Amino acid sequence: MYRLYGSPSTAGTAIHWLLLELGVPFEITMLDFETREQKSPAYLTVNPDGVVPTLIVDGAPVTEMAAIATLLAERHPEAGFAPPVGSPERAAYFSWSFWLANGMQPAFRAWFYADEPAGEQSADAAQACARARIETGLARLDARLADREFIVGDRFSTVDLLATILCRWSRNMPRPATAWPNLKRYLDRIRQRPALREVHRREALTDWIDG
Repeated sequence: MYRLYGSPSTAGTAIHWLLLELGVPFEITMLDFETREQKSPAYLTVNPDGVVPTLIVDGAPVTEMAAIATLLAERHPEAGFAPPVGSPERAAYFSWSFWLANGMQPAFRAWFYADEPAGEQSADAAQACARARIETGLARLDARLADREFIVGDRFSTVDLLATILCRWSRNMPRPATAWPNLKRYLDRIRQRPALREVHRREALTDWIDG
């Protein structure tokens, strides 16, 4: 039994979605960000960074969205959410996963919390830089999807899950992911996945899922 610590419309949503895709038993604790429950002493013993998600696996906490997603794909190979070891797609799978985690995700954090990297006096400039990085990344994803249905290989993987959640975060930006034609076609198809629609229902997220 897994235990997930998350909060609606956060990186925790990605892992909540993946657990539903896998159909494995899990319990979930939703932290209240309004009261900063993620910074409480009790939660900091689980995740010292005070962020979500955290997944308890075999009694030990695992953190970081991409790391948890990759681990779950490895633990449940029957689902096919990661290319098998030794397959030609394996290198691309790791490359895109790490790029989404280390390139795109920090840019989104800088967009939403622009004062963190630059301080209040430079928040506008930091946000502008973050927007440029995000839009460059979305254009890269759009180009990748020009002649393929999925980012890696010929089936849905955790790379697609991570990319979809990050694209969702762009929904209220000046130029959201759906402004790119290949990304829009891709997201329109991914948004029909029952588990993604179910996680929106469970977390009471009503925007974006229907376009």
